[in-house]
Amino acid sequence: MADMGAFREAVTGWAAGGSGESARELAARLPVRAVVLLEGPSDAAAVDALAERRGRDLEGEEVCVLPMGGAMSVGRFARLLGPPPGLGLRLTGLCDVRERDFYARALEEAAAGAAQAQEQVQRFFVCAADLEDELIRALGAARVEELVRAEGDLRALQTFLRQPAQQGRTAQQQLRRFLGTKKGRKIRYGRVLVEALEPDRVPAPLDGLLTSL
Repeated sequence: MADMGAFREAVTGWAAGGSGESARELAARLPVRAVVLLEGPSDAAAVDALAERRGRDLEGEEVCVLPMGGAMSVGRFARLLGPPPGLGLRLTGLCDVRERDFYARALEEAAAGAAQAQEQVQRFFVCAADLEDELIRALGAARVEELVRAEGDLRALQTFLRQPAQQGRTAQQQLRRFLGTKKGRKIRYGRVLVEALEPDRVPAPLDGLLTSL
């Protein structure tokens, strides 16, 4: 839906200091009922892939999946999109465990009252380290290595594993780090890993997020 993409761009520009007029107009016209706040595009790729696997059309369901460009932006986006004077939209998303307290404070500050704040915090689903770590654990390192081979990245992985910094790390830690070593790789594997999951092996935070929408 082109209009949802325009809304996503308008909100991102607003958060960067631009006018919120376009975002407000689009939110009213589409309409948008909920926004999924995610740290970056690799998380968005994973959420979109799982939605597609389950036959969900999130944009058709008036849900905007919005990568924030970093976890530290959650407070700014929550103020713009959450309770008035924000757009009054339902907010949900994923966060990493090390950032849980930061998210809680940011969401509480953006909410109008204590009850509303607690409700917003509970809508966010916590990953143990990050979503890539959750997906690698769900699939197992051996299966992820098979997928890396199928994607044509085996030689790059073998070169990476010979680096001194990777010695002594677990296979899961190495694979997680490998996914972030080249621009665009995490985004591509966000979809690849989700598409390879058995239906009963979807990580709990990702499953909970989609089920809550």
